[in-house]
Amino acid sequence: MNNKRIDLELITSLVDKKIRVLDVGCGNGELLQSLKTKNDVIGQGLELKQERVNQCVEKGLSAIQGDADKDLSLYPDQSFDCVILSQTIQATGDPKLILKELIRIGKKAIVSIPNFGYWKVRLSLGINGRMPRTKKLIYNWYDTPNIHLCTILDFINLCNELNIQIEKTITLSSNNNKSYNGLPNKLSNLFSEEAIFLIKS
Repeated sequence: MNNKRIDLELITSLVDKKIRVLDVGCGNGELLQSLKTKNDVIGQGLELKQERVNQCVEKGLSAIQGDADKDLSLYPDQSFDCVILSQTIQATGDPKLILKELIRIGKKAIVSIPNFGYWKVRLSLGINGRMPRTKKLIYNWYDTPNIHLCTILDFINLCNELNIQIEKTITLSSNNNKSYNGLPNKLSNLFSEEAIFLIKS
């Protein structure tokens, strides 16, 4: 298979056509480009690194430089139909606040996370006694951008605490992807490498 991120394709499948979308931590615009091409969305990106913002602009995408930890508060309530945070919440300073902001700014939000409860991560830590590295978690402990490690169950518990409704969950592993209306089954926390949540307040 090519290097295309399957999670981006699955996120695109959750987004309605012709709506206003904010992609927080948009990177080089790969997801925004997919949403624009396949779903004809009116998309905007927010990205910390100016170099990546420039890459978005070169592709004809709308993106601005900004820090999710500081700049989401500048957006008005319900100013987008959907706000997306892909593989980024664990790298933010205050994930709880970020989650609140996502559902304030968007009528719905999509959040994808790497699952630190995945069995290979648990096994690697248990056997080797060192912070694990996998195909999805490629960094060393000292250079990782992930500062708040969480599992699927942790994310679900935070949503419950904030009275956020999980409308749909997609779990991903190297072998397959599973889709659930609402919450995933309990084994997902053990056997899924990552998860995508469609949420609303």
